[in-house]
Parts: sequence; structure tokens; C-alpha cells
Amino acid sequence: AAGMQRALKSFARITSRGYATRAYPEYSNGRVDYSKRNIGGDKSLLDVGITNPYVYRNMSVAELYEMAIDKEYNWTHDPKSGPVYIGENGALCAYSSTETGRSPKERRVRLDALTKDDVYWGSVNIPMDPENVSVNRQRAIDYLNRVGRLFVVDGYLGYDPNWRMKVRCVMELPYHALFMRNMLVRPTKKELAEDFSKGVDFHVFNGGMFRADPQNKGVKTKVSVTIDLENREQVVLGSLYAGEMKKGLFGVMNYFMPTKGQLSMHASANEGKDKDISLFFGLSGTGKTTLSADPERALIGDDEHVWTDDGIFNIEGGCYAKMCFLSREKEPAIYDALKFGAVMENIRFHDVNDRDVDYDNIDITENTRASYPLEHIPGAKLPALGGHPKNIIFLTCDAYGILPPVAKLTPQQAMYQFITGYTAKVAGTEVGIKEPVPSFSACYGEAFIPLHPYRYAKLLAEKMEKYKANVWLVNSGWSGGCYPAGGRMDLKITRKIIDAIHTGELEKAKTTKMDVFGLHVPTQVSGVDPKVLMPINTWDNKEEYDKVMKKLAKKFIDNFKRYEKDTPEEVIKAGPVLQTLYQIENQLSLLHICAAD
Repeated sequence: AAGMQRALKSFARITSRGYATRAYPEYSNGRVDYSKRNIGGDKSLLDVGITNPYVYRNMSVAELYEMAIDKEYNWTHDPKSGPVYIGENGALCAYSSTETGRSPKERRVRLDALTKDDVYWGSVNIPMDPENVSVNRQRAIDYLNRVGRLFVVDGYLGYDPNWRMKVRCVMELPYHALFMRNMLVRPTKKELAEDFSKGVDFHVFNGGMFRADPQNKGVKTKVSVTIDLENREQVVLGSLYAGEMKKGLFGVMNYFMPTKGQLSMHASANEGKDKDISLFFGLSGTGKTTLSADPERALIGDDEHVWTDDGIFNIEGGCYAKMCFLSREKEPAIYDALKFGAVMENIRFHDVNDRDVDYDNIDITENTRASYPLEHIPGAKLPALGGHPKNIIFLTCDAYGILPPVAKLTPQQAMYQFITGYTAKVAGTEVGIKEPVPSFSACYGEAFIPLHPYRYAKLLAEKMEKYKANVWLVNSGWSGGCYPAGGRMDLKITRKIIDAIHTGELEKAKTTKMDVFGLHVPTQVSGVDPKVLMPINTWDNKEEYDKVMKKLAKKFIDNFKRYEKDTPEEVIKAGPVLQTLYQIENQLSLLHICAAD
């Protein structure tokens, strides 16, 4: 406590320019007066410890722009965060200082009676004792009460009124407020007045400008993100990266929805003209955003959804897109969505005077990000709800050239592949890598799931069976050889496969079973060369194919050992099967015995 007081006093000295003590809304000389928007002293805030007298709730986009670019009042004690600009496209351009991505190793979950036997503890969900969580919380609250102004954003997690959660975010920076205004489902004025006046289901306290205390047990660096599921709070210290709030809340939904029998999913979703729903699961680089953005289908959401007994709904009110090497030619919908109301984080300009964004410049980070409302996407479905999925598509980018362009999965295979969450990094993207590097992320979002992966897989299988959904594995990666041999699957082929799934053609197609992996591969797809469908047919060197296939299969098997303890045997057996030398010798012995007889 003494150390925290010294740190706060030091912060007050640093901000001697008046930022920490001056009343922000005091204007003169014709400047806008925001004092009527000040809700400092509101009982709902006092109840959670927020005593700061200068608090602004649910500001409009224009107001947040004005406050964000006001240099006199937007000065911070961290010069690395940089100024805030308006890009020539109209988006707000902000900077997150030294943290340009999430800090998963600094994330902690409160260990208590609620979570002790429920959370899947390990390298993703790291426990922290209640008293240490409280220290982080108090540190953030003390800091937020001393800064010159605060912003409060109220919103829903989820479009479905039956399942959505009410969230209140308290933060210092206006760009963070605009980010969360985009990402949460925005309430109407009536809902704000009637629903949120009754209290909220979850709080986010973002004190990201203030360092965490490494002397607090469980805190290793200046960054600390804590999730308290019992008291329903998230605290951020030491990081300005806006995505910490978004993904923290996704983790919250990934706890509360499955415990109520509903499946939360790291997936995009779209809807056809006949109201048929498709889900797209996939890690970065697999084509999840590209393939779900179909001009013939309405986008429901690009990242986070829940599947309930009534259908699916988008958790978010906006989209969160990577901007690295973005162009209108490659991603026209995303490119055009970056306009007034969008937030762009950690970008560079071609010319700072022109504010013309340079999407190819990754001097700050490759993880340049944009947040914008779902309404910015033409043809998006609003409200973002749909019926039960007809097709579920697991996307992978297999750089080994082994997995087929498409395979229909059995329920057991679907659970196995879902828990596995496989894709591969392309060789050459990192120094020293000479071959593809497999990447496994359970449920295609391991970093955000607090429960054992099988619990999500079991819910998926139950809903698949109940609502008769088809599940497909679609490989947008390599064909004809292991990278750098062969080549990337032509996007036109992948689109034809997706189209064939949507028309129902593949549901009726004949299949052939693939060796080792046991996948059921269609023998024909309209407009696609049948040779491409079975990977072995595209390799010139069949012995090399067999060698690489067994190598990849072993990586699958080794990875799945982490989950075998709480996973049924029939699901484990749905993965690739490699015969041991003993099994082969035993089979040969039996053949010799039969021949002798």
C-alpha cells in the first residue's frame, strides 16, 4: 500500500501540468462545455469504489473524437503512447505504447470456490489468490480516482436478449471508450435508462496507464490482467492495448455460456438467402474472414458467437480486423469499413501531414488492428442473430500438403478436430525456420477458453446431432507437396468447395476414406479437378508423401495427449492412427501363420 501511494504521488508530480487535478469540462472562449455530461458521484459508480468527480458516460462518437484529439487535455504521462490523429479516411488513429498485442502470460484468473474445480488451470488459465486479485483491483481503482477524467461505456455482450450480459467499462482514454463502444452491442437510450439503471452483470476497470506492482504475488511485469469470475470484474494494469478488454470479455462469455448449456465459439458466421447459417472456425491465416465475407450471404459476425437452443447470436456489436498489408483489392469490405467511427491502432502514415494510412508499414507492429461497428459492413445482418447452423466449417492452412481440400467429419472426428484446432505457420516467416511449424489451439481459440476443451466439444457434438448440422474440414493450405514444394491452394478452388457445401452438393457426394487420418474425402466437386481432392494424387514423390503424412499424424497424436485424461476414448480414436513397429510385426506373424495353415 505504501508503495502504491508513492507511485500515485509520483504520477501526480509528473502530471503537474494540471491533467490529474484540473476539471476537464471547464472551458472558455467559446469551447464546448461537456459539464452537463458529467456523472461523477453516481451511486452505481460509488458502489464499486469510483469516487472521481469527473466521469463521462456513453459519449457519442463525435464527442469522443473531440476529446481524443484535444492535445491540451489529452496529454498523458507516457510519451510513448503518442498523439491521437484523424486519418484521411476519417478513422481515429491511436497508439498503445509498448504493448502492441495481448499479454497472455500476464493474465490471471481468481482462484476461489467458484473456479477451483471448474476452470482448466494451466499455462492459459493461471490462478491468482483472492487477496492478490484485490491488490490489483485497489491499485486500479485508486489510480482511476486520481486522473483528470474518466469514461464509462455501457453495453451488452450479445444480441440475444435472453442470454446477453450487461457490461460497464471504466477507463481513462477516450480512444479506449470508442473502441469498446464499437465492440459492445450498443443499447438504445431506453435500454440505457431502464435496463442499465438496474445494475450490470460485469465491470471492466482499465487502469492501463498505471503499472502493476511486481511485488504483488503473481505479478511478473508491469502488465497484469486479472479476471474475477466470482465478483464479475476484469482489471487491466500496465497495458494500453485495447484488445485486452475485448478478449477478456470473450473469455468471460466462454465461462458463463457453457456453464448454462450454451456453446460460445471463436468463429465467424453468415446467412444465405434461404436463412441457412454457416459457421467458420479457424486460426489466423486460414481464411476465416475472407471466406465468411461472401457477397451472396449476409454477415452475422466475424469473430465471436454463441449457439443456444434458439439459434446463434453475435456476442459483439463490431468487428476487429487485422490491417497488416490491407488493400481494397484484397479485402474491400474491411478497407471501406475504416471510416468515421472506426479506431485504428498502431498504424503509420505515408505522410503524417496528409494522414494517409500506410497499411504496409509494420515498423510499430505487424499486429495493426482496427475496430469498427458491424453497421460499417454492407449487407451485415442486424440484429446479428440467426437460426441453427446447417454447416460448420473448420478451416485450416496445412502447409505440409497432407490434409485434403475438403472432408466431411463424423461427430467424433468433429470433436477431435475441434479440440485439436490445427493450422500451420508457413516456413520462412520467422528466422531459422526451414519447414512448416504446426500450430494447435484448442477449440480454435485456446487463449480464451477457461474450461476444459472437451466441454465445448461435447456441446458442439450435442448441438450438431440435435439440429442435424454438417461439419466439414476445409484446407486452404498447400497442395502437391510440403512447403516450399507444391503450392497454396487456389482461392477459387476453396470458394467452389464452400459454394458446393452451401448448395448441398457435398452433403450427397460419394466419399473415399483417407489413410491414417481416416477423413472422408468427396470424390467430386463441381468445377474442381478430382485429382486435387485426394492429396496423395497431387504428390509426384509418393514415398515422401507417406513420410510427411506420418510425421504430421504424430504431431497430432502428441498434441492430443494433453487432453486425453478427460476425453472419451471414441473421440481419441477419431484422430490419426499410426501403427507401431510391434503392431506391424504382429500382423506379419499372423499372415505367416495363416499361410502355413
